[in-house]
Amino acid sequence: MPADPQAAERARALAAYRAMWVEQMKAYGKASEQGAELTRYASLDALATFRLDLAHMRRSGVVATGSLGHTPKVTALDLHASTPTATVTDCLDLAHWQEKHLKTGQAIALPSDQPRRYQATARVERWDGGRWMVTQYTPHGDRTC
Repeated sequence: MPADPQAAERARALAAYRAMWVEQMKAYGKASEQGAELTRYASLDALATFRLDLAHMRRSGVVATGSLGHTPKVTALDLHASTPTATVTDCLDLAHWQEKHLKTGQAIALPSDQPRRYQATARVERWDGGRWMVTQYTPHGDRTC
């Protein structure tokens, strides 16, 4: 009996989302996309969002250290669309995340109104060849989890 194709596609979409975060953390750790493979997992609006973040970090002289906690789940899947899509809903956890000044290494406190755990959503699309790509990423800092 063949495996559940929807479960397999959910797993592939989720794997692409997780891999995108691995590459994004490499980039945030040095405020540069160089050496990170963001374009392998993110494109379109999502990639533009991350590149804007990196540009802001460079201008501010800030890098991110530590780790960002995640609990992503595929909350919607449409394999019948002309471009199959998945929606990933994640709970980001900032407990072990730290921004620092690049030159001094001094920690930068998060704003007092910044929730330490908040939701984010991503649109992940299956492109030609079966490859899943994160095409939209939206943090929802006003939605705690």
